[in-house]
Amino acid sequence: MNEKKAKFGKDFLLIVIGQIVSLFGNGILRFALPLYLLRETGSSALFGIVTACSLLPMIVLSLLGGVLADNVNKRNIMVGLDFFTAAVITAFYIFKGIMPTVPLFTITLMLLYGISGTYQPAVQASIPALVPKERILSASAIVNQIGALANFMGPIIGGMLYGVWGIKSILQVSIMCFLLSAVMELFLVIPFQKQAEKRSIGETVKNDLRESLHFLRLEKPIFIKLCIVIAGLNLFLSSMITIGVPVIIIDTLSLTDQMLGITQGLLAVGGIVGGLLTALFEKKLRPNKASVFLYLCAGFTCVMGLGMMPQGVPLFQYAILSCMGMAIMAASTMFSIQMLAVVQTQTPSHLVGKVIACIMTLIMCSQPVGQLLYGLLFEVLSQSIGAVILGSGIISLLIAMYSKKILKQFGENGDMSTV
Repeated sequence: MNEKKAKFGKDFLLIVIGQIVSLFGNGILRFALPLYLLRETGSSALFGIVTACSLLPMIVLSLLGGVLADNVNKRNIMVGLDFFTAAVITAFYIFKGIMPTVPLFTITLMLLYGISGTYQPAVQASIPALVPKERILSASAIVNQIGALANFMGPIIGGMLYGVWGIKSILQVSIMCFLLSAVMELFLVIPFQKQAEKRSIGETVKNDLRESLHFLRLEKPIFIKLCIVIAGLNLFLSSMITIGVPVIIIDTLSLTDQMLGITQGLLAVGGIVGGLLTALFEKKLRPNKASVFLYLCAGFTCVMGLGMMPQGVPLFQYAILSCMGMAIMAASTMFSIQMLAVVQTQTPSHLVGKVIACIMTLIMCSQPVGQLLYGLLFEVLSQSIGAVILGSGIISLLIAMYSKKILKQFGENGDMSTV
C-alpha cells in the first residue's frame, strides 16, 4: 500500500464534513425539541413516554439501514435521508401550533429517530470501504469525535437560539444544515458493487437478518454477549442520563435552559475527550482490558448519585451532575469505539453493514424500556433523585464485572482465538 492510500482520502473527509453539518442540525434539534416538550407538559413521565416511543422506529429501521448499506450505494442513502430530514422538519415547522403538541412531537421524533436508524449503518459501513484496515480504529474515533463535537456545539448554540428567538429559529437552522449536508454528499464516491441477485426488500431483510444472526450465533457468539453488556448500560445508565439530566436541571434544581444547554454540551465534551484519547492511545488500548472503562462509568455514576442527595446546594449539585456526566461520556465512548472497531475488523466486508445494524438493533431494544422506567422513577421518586442515580451506578458496576469475564476471551489485538 502506497503512502497516499494509507492516509484518509477525499471521500472520507467529505463524510466527516457532511457529518459535522448534519449532526450539528441534529444536535440543536435534540436539545430544543425535548426541552420544549418538557416545558410545555411539566411531566417527566410523559417526557419519558414520548422519548421512548420515538425510539421504536429507530429499532426497526436500523435493520433496514443495514440491508440498504450492503445493497444500495451508501452515498445515495445519506443524500436521500438528509433531504428527507429537511422535509420532515419543514412539515413540523408548518404544523406547529395547528396540531396538538404531544402527537406532533411524537410523530416528528419517531420520524427523526427512524431516519437516524437507517442513516447510521450507512455511515459506519462506509468506513471500512474508504480507509485501510489499520486505520479503521482511528477513522471510527474521528467520526465519533465529530458527532460529539456537533453534540457539544448543538446544545450551547441551541440554548442561545432557543432563549432569544424560540424554537422556530432552531427549526430554520436545522433545515439549512440538512440541506447543505445532502448537497455536499452528492460529491461522495464510495466503492459499491451492486448485487446481481434481484430480491424484494422484504425478502432481502429476511435473508440478511438470517445471515447476520447466523454469523453472530455461530461464528462470533462473543458479539452477542457484548450486545447484552451494552444493552444493559443503555437500560440502566444511558437512559438515566437521557431522561435525568433535563428533568433534574429544569424541574428538580429549577435552573435555566441555558444551563441545561451547557450541561449537555459538557456531556458532548466528554465524548470528544473519549474519542481523542482513543485515537491518541490507539496502539496501547486492548479490547480485553476495556472493562476498566465500564468500572469508571459505574464509579462516576455513584459519585453523581451521592452529590444529588437531598438538602444539597443547587449550583454545587449542578456542577457534580455536569462533571460526572462528562466523565461518564468519556469513559463510555472509549469503550464503545473499541468494541465497534472490533466488529468492523472481524466481520467480512459484505456483512459489515447488516451485522452492525443487527447489533445496533439488539442494543437499542433496551433504550425505550429504560426511558419509560426512568421517566416514571424521576416523577414518582422526585424527592429521592440521588437514590435513583446511585442505584443506576450499582447496577452499572455489576454490568462492568460481567463484561470483564467476557472481554477476557479477546486476545491482545482484539482477536478471539480462544472463543
